[in-house]
Amino acid sequence: MKSILIYQNSYHARITTFPFGKVKVRASSFLICIFLLWSCSQTENKIVTLNFWAMGVEGEVVSKLIPDFEKEFPNIKIKVQQIPWTAAHEKLITAFASETLPDVFQLGNTWIPEFKALNAIAPLNNFINHSSVVSANKYFEGIWDTNVIDSIIYGIPWYVDTRVLFYRKDILESVGYKDPPKTWNELFEMSVKIRDKFKGQTKYAMLIPTNEWVPFIIFGIQNGSSLLKDNDEYADFSGKKFKDAFDFLIKFYRERLAPTDMQQVLNIYQAFAEGFFTFYITGPWNVTEMKKRLPISLQDSWMTAPLPSPDSNYPGYSLAGGSSLVLNKNSKNKIYAWKWIEYLSKNETQLQFYKLVSSLPAVKKVWEDSTFANDPYMRAFYIQLHKTKATPKIPEWEQIVFSKIQQYAEAVATNKMNSRQALNLLDEDANKILEKRRWILSKER
Repeated sequence: MKSILIYQNSYHARITTFPFGKVKVRASSFLICIFLLWSCSQTENKIVTLNFWAMGVEGEVVSKLIPDFEKEFPNIKIKVQQIPWTAAHEKLITAFASETLPDVFQLGNTWIPEFKALNAIAPLNNFINHSSVVSANKYFEGIWDTNVIDSIIYGIPWYVDTRVLFYRKDILESVGYKDPPKTWNELFEMSVKIRDKFKGQTKYAMLIPTNEWVPFIIFGIQNGSSLLKDNDEYADFSGKKFKDAFDFLIKFYRERLAPTDMQQVLNIYQAFAEGFFTFYITGPWNVTEMKKRLPISLQDSWMTAPLPSPDSNYPGYSLAGGSSLVLNKNSKNKIYAWKWIEYLSKNETQLQFYKLVSSLPAVKKVWEDSTFANDPYMRAFYIQLHKTKATPKIPEWEQIVFSKIQQYAEAVATNKMNSRQALNLLDEDANKILEKRRWILSKER
């Protein structure tokens, strides 16, 4: 085993400095080698059971990968517990409090800062430095970065997620465009023509749900906003870069290019099929859903594309989403747990996992397989995954976006306040959430 060999080498380096005669040193070395070989043999023969927690449908299907792993490592048994996403965070926090976290578990990559702050997950740099399977250059840069805090790696991307533009090719062609928009200006110009084409009908160019924070954060990131400022201690939503991006999206509501009443879109797939909207920013799960739910007659009428950019640097950034595999910092089985992580990170395992559950592979090499190369809907995701950016890596981030951003976006979209008022209030609310962070950091200075 690699780790034991490393230990042997370092220990041998130390014992050669003993001030004894050569005979005694050789005798000691011989006995130590016998002891280590015996220990190694005992370790190899020992059956270790690893507890592994995985969420949602991934937790259901990952068991199908275990037999081949246990065949390769007969002394390691994997015990999987599947947890619904809706209960996952609470269960993980409860397990941390009661010191019952599993050896290895799945984390949404935006949860990594929180579990790092709790000191619940182990740094992985040393494991990666000695791994022939896992290395940063095998992964999409933006996704990998979500697992790195202060140059320390806390998670290995298991599967990835990002958002791209879904659009109706036939409608776009009917207003004179063969290709999807590459810039914000093109997106707006195309949207105006689509609105005018359907004048008098209840149809829109783009669906920007007022109850979702995602489009506003994506466009803010694309425009160069850091979202937070001053060491992530204060909000910066009222800053020029975020405000300009926010105002650009709000213009779609003002110009009747996007609906403000989400009750009009009770079924996204039906609405997309009916041409109620032409553009929609969403994730990879909707490729499968569109294929299943849209009529056969429309299957050649829609496509995916990377996101447009505020400038000529196409594509624009998207979110770096997905799930990672992490080690419990207090696990006594880290060496064995790392073998499980390495196994799940192998090219062939990643491809097999995709075929089981359609979760996009985190390893770039897997995308060269014909499964992806021959799928025109996946091409946009592959391109986009090379241009993603992490959101602020602090524990409070999800609380800020889930509870606050969509609240003010909806207020502005429905003309209850203007964007300046909304973003100032958003900053105030976010700064209250960040108050504890400022206090903690002030104590550390």
